[in-house]
Amino acid sequence: MEPSPFNGRRVVVTGGAGFLGRVVSEKLRARGAEVHIPRRRDFDLTHEEDAVRLYETLKPDVVFHLAAEVGGIGANQANPGRYFFANMAMALNLIEQARIHGLGKFVQVGTICAYPKFAPIPFRESDLWKGYPEETNAPYGIAKKAALVMLDAYHRQYGLKCAYVLPVNLYGPHDNFDLATSHVIPALIRKCVSATESGARVIECWGTGSASREFLYVEDAAEGVVRAGEVMDSPEPLNLGTGREITVRDLVTLIAKLCGFTGEIRWDASKPDGQPRRCLEVEHAAARLGWRARVAFEEGLKETIAWYRANAGRS
Repeated sequence: MEPSPFNGRRVVVTGGAGFLGRVVSEKLRARGAEVHIPRRRDFDLTHEEDAVRLYETLKPDVVFHLAAEVGGIGANQANPGRYFFANMAMALNLIEQARIHGLGKFVQVGTICAYPKFAPIPFRESDLWKGYPEETNAPYGIAKKAALVMLDAYHRQYGLKCAYVLPVNLYGPHDNFDLATSHVIPALIRKCVSATESGARVIECWGTGSASREFLYVEDAAEGVVRAGEVMDSPEPLNLGTGREITVRDLVTLIAKLCGFTGEIRWDASKPDGQPRRCLEVEHAAARLGWRARVAFEEGLKETIAWYRANAGRS
């Protein structure tokens, strides 16, 4: 196997202590990179001066930008302005400073929330601009999509080498299990485990359960992100996913079974379902990166549930 282009390079991973970032950082270290993880208490990247200081202090050869302010449907509804500003400002500051400091490569992790609400299934990268995103997460999705536009412009005008990936919904150990801000899988795992342990006979779920989602195990996602950084030099958007979807209703049933919850699942149809369907076309990433997801969904769920049971209350 040829050595990674990151071997011996100084690599900054924003969000490197987070759910996806910690695995990306591990994989980069395994490839010989000198990894630096800026903490928000030291570098608030929504401020230009902090982005300048990051480049001047850490002197990166490569930046992986994974930091984001994001949450589930409820968090997106409560914080649309903040989520747009924070995600847009971080990208603006970091990409502009990449140009100024002559960065070797900039790798941007986007979001599947950038796709149009009624994009044809499966989502193809060529459909990214064919409509407005689902309303509850549009500010976040558009801010992340604007980073793609900025990278394309900087690549064409200034020659900035870059990559842009669109991971589908992630799950796995070390996820955020806070019910106020978590995504669907960790929220459901927490509800089902708590109900099982307390003897509760009912759990409540948002929406109707009719929406579909696709999920990618965090280990697989991290490998795809790093491969994009190794292979790509231009911001050609690449979907990272499995190409398989499951309805939220079937997802709840599966998680309940794996957690041992046998009570009633009660749906609150007054709450939004979010985007009607999500399922990706993933052949482009396979062709460009030589990457495919490897972890089977039920196996990944078992690993996630086991991690949560072992670590609940410790974070």
